[in-house]
Amino acid sequence: MGDTLEFNEIYQEVKGSWNDGRLRFSKQTLVYKNSKTGKVDSIPVHELTQAQWRRVCLGHGLKLSTSTGHIYKYDGFKDTDIEKISEYFKANYKLELTEKDMCVKGWNWGTAKFSEPLLSFEVNDSPAFEIPLSSVSQCATGKNEVTLEFHQNDDTEVSLMEVRFYVPPTPGDEGSDPVEAFAQNVLSKADVIQATGDAVCIFRELQCLTPRGRYDIRIYPTFLHLHGKTFDYKIPYTTVLRLFLLPHKDQRQMFFVISLDPPIKQGQTRYHFLILLFSKEEDINLTLNMNEEEVERRFEGKLNKNMSGSLYEMVSRVMKALVNRKITVPGNFQGHSGAQCITCSYKASSGLLYPLERGFIYVHKPPVHLRFEEIACVNFARGTTTTRSFDFEIETKQGNQYTFSSIEREEYGKLFDFVNAKKLSIKNRGFKEGIKGNDNMYSDSDDDQHDAYLERMKEEGKIREEANGSDISEGESDESFNPGEEDDDIAEEYDSKASASESSGDEGDSDRDRKKKPAKKAKLVKERKPRKKVKKVKDINAPKRPMSAYMLWLNSSRDRIKSENPGISVTEISKKAGEMWKQLSKEKKEEWDGKAEEAKKEYERKMREYRESGGGSSGTSKRERKRKGKNEEKRKKSGGGREKEKERTTGNDSFKSREFISSEESSSESERGKRRKRKKSVDEEDVASTPPSSEESGSD
Repeated sequence: MGDTLEFNEIYQEVKGSWNDGRLRFSKQTLVYKNSKTGKVDSIPVHELTQAQWRRVCLGHGLKLSTSTGHIYKYDGFKDTDIEKISEYFKANYKLELTEKDMCVKGWNWGTAKFSEPLLSFEVNDSPAFEIPLSSVSQCATGKNEVTLEFHQNDDTEVSLMEVRFYVPPTPGDEGSDPVEAFAQNVLSKADVIQATGDAVCIFRELQCLTPRGRYDIRIYPTFLHLHGKTFDYKIPYTTVLRLFLLPHKDQRQMFFVISLDPPIKQGQTRYHFLILLFSKEEDINLTLNMNEEEVERRFEGKLNKNMSGSLYEMVSRVMKALVNRKITVPGNFQGHSGAQCITCSYKASSGLLYPLERGFIYVHKPPVHLRFEEIACVNFARGTTTTRSFDFEIETKQGNQYTFSSIEREEYGKLFDFVNAKKLSIKNRGFKEGIKGNDNMYSDSDDDQHDAYLERMKEEGKIREEANGSDISEGESDESFNPGEEDDDIAEEYDSKASASESSGDEGDSDRDRKKKPAKKAKLVKERKPRKKVKKVKDINAPKRPMSAYMLWLNSSRDRIKSENPGISVTEISKKAGEMWKQLSKEKKEEWDGKAEEAKKEYERKMREYRESGGGSSGTSKRERKRKGKNEEKRKKSGGGREKEKERTTGNDSFKSREFISSEESSSESERGKRRKRKKSVDEEDVASTPPSSEESGSD
């Protein structure tokens, strides 16, 4: 067994919703990464105290308990995974994986047990359900009743809002109230914030963009208190996901962004981001409400009792020390104007888009943070209202699309290079790389992209206007009609500008004919479709090709794989077989390679005998006979055509090719048409037939 053990599509319950992610076991830590939020839970191995294997709603689940009092539950395992996990835990963690069955009787009368952060409701010593006390937002008591209210999760369609427990009175305990004891056990572990003690420090009248207003921020050891004129918010540090420090485009202000999960609420509005705006010129002298020894012991040099500097630096430094998370700043990206952001619009609101090292963040209304891991592809599109800007579209793996519009076209090159360097999938990569570096790609003209269909339509329009110009414009005189130019417009494909070499007498006749007849429209030469490839006829009597070493091994091992994995599908058999083939030893593979080599030699011997006996040649001879018959018919037709042509063209000296046909041979349009048809038929016959000699073709 390797040093690590990894599982994909493992689910973790977060406030009533199942979030998928990846779980990896290693010798030092156990790591789970949430695919949706990107949050990483890392559990040191030495903290694990108990591991349980249980059958749950999504298959099988794993429950882990730690010495710090935390409990982690992961669902989505297969029934065959218990053996691998149990062996790995024994070998690396020295921990026994025990199986525990859940009670499925459906009874609502049982025993409530408080075990660290969980309230377990058990029936006959088997847990029926468990409530994480960190999800409890409020606890109310009544007569023989305790009501638990839960934090609402916006990502779930249905949320559990409250649960009521009936606590019967016990005759033996007259001095203590069982309802109050139950409520105290819940409140001791619940996520109910109570502002007790003094604040570490206070920042007065800070400008907040979301939620909008000016707030006093009181920093407590475990939570953040926003106190405004209308609303108050208490934010536990455990709900802070990320911290961002972003410079404004004007280089005079700074954004400090706090990402929250779960978000803070104001009525029906949810705020997933807390955005503060600071001026770079504003300074502050800060004194912490703690003695120096306590500051040194708690923050380990990250903070001092007395500090001074810019206001945004002090706020970000205090938050980083208390939340214990890194602060994300813009990377190496630089826009056209030299700023580290791009001005754009999202949902009709103007804001700033910051390309980061591992994602994009848009501030400020509404704030959006997109990690590269959750981006499926990006797209560069033309602006809908003007050609001086373009749109930047981002599509996530969950199917959501974010469109950042009204980006100046000068930013295109920098943004494209950044996206390309981060190896993100670009929908229109071929088109954009072809015009990369072109400053006029979003100009007003349509000449940036060659559109063959549009050019053809324009040419046809010009021809119609020139042909019908005398009828449309009443103000034009007859003197403006130029026969020579008109003849050029309607010249046929193989004519060599007959109007240039016509005599003066023929010119007058042709003028009268042209005035009587309307001008011809230019013929559009259709593109020839490529010929389809002739499908090779399979010889059913030929010997079958030999199988490879892997296929020989698979045919012999298929029954064994089915017996070891009952109910396995065909695709899973192939996947399992591929893994087993990779783990096969070199000696075993050489044995199957030898069998494949023998099968190949046997196939070559049978193929040689089959060809010697005349196999595989019948189909070819039939095609050859059919081709020869067609050629004979074409020769006969071409011979008869030549005799008829000789009778019609007695008196002509020699044959003239179509490149050298002059307009002197005919003066009227009708004679020219007849002669063209006649010569076209002769050309087709010459192409189809094979003349016996060059002298004979010249005499014709």
